[in-house]
Amino acid sequence: MNGLAVSHLSFGYGAKRALDDVSFSVAPGRFCALLGPNGAGKSTLFALLTRLFLPGDGRIEIAGIDLAANPRAALARIGVVFQQPTLDLDLTVWRNLAYYAALHGISGRAARSRIEAALDRLGMRERSGEKARDLNGGHRRRMEIARALIHGPALLLLDEPTVGLDVAARMSITAHVHALCRDEGITALWATHLVDEVEADDALVVLHRGRIVADGTMGEVRGGLPDLASAFASLTREAA
Repeated sequence: MNGLAVSHLSFGYGAKRALDDVSFSVAPGRFCALLGPNGAGKSTLFALLTRLFLPGDGRIEIAGIDLAANPRAALARIGVVFQQPTLDLDLTVWRNLAYYAALHGISGRAARSRIEAALDRLGMRERSGEKARDLNGGHRRRMEIARALIHGPALLLLDEPTVGLDVAARMSITAHVHALCRDEGITALWATHLVDEVEADDALVVLHRGRIVADGTMGEVRGGLPDLASAFASLTREAA
């Protein structure tokens, strides 16, 4: 069973084809980078994975559950960190997480236990009483990841989660999500246009103009080229 399986997925905005016959899978517990330039179709794919959009063609399975046939069960297995922040800045870290837990029907001791565990995973326990607006960008993102883990998802979707962060914060967030995959068996799909966020043994899907132009490990995609940046430039140039 795959953590995520996408088969022959297509979607268009009117006459414009945003995704064209996209197929790939991510094994449970793997970190998969979805690498593509701006406008490649990454956010459209995430909208389909979270059922904000309904696909014209294709199939999506999340932890073995068909998203179209059983959307409620499939979506319950997903945690999402969107590109745009979605925190209530006037609430504390703890209250933001407690509110999200309540939306999932989790309260009382169960909520407390899950919030504490999520904060510990992301190194945020000591900031639980601070208002979200008082956190720096990196800690706000950690908080959003902690929030996405509250209900125990099998799949974590992160759409350009490091946009606007400095290099140190970007690397810290990337390391945290890799650790979640490695240590806790969570599957992660990490959308980015930044090649330095991809590690050597990561699964990697390169998306360009709505089509997959490479799918393998980072080393396989890089091939004989000196670095991933060179391979990425070549792939997106050749597919232009």
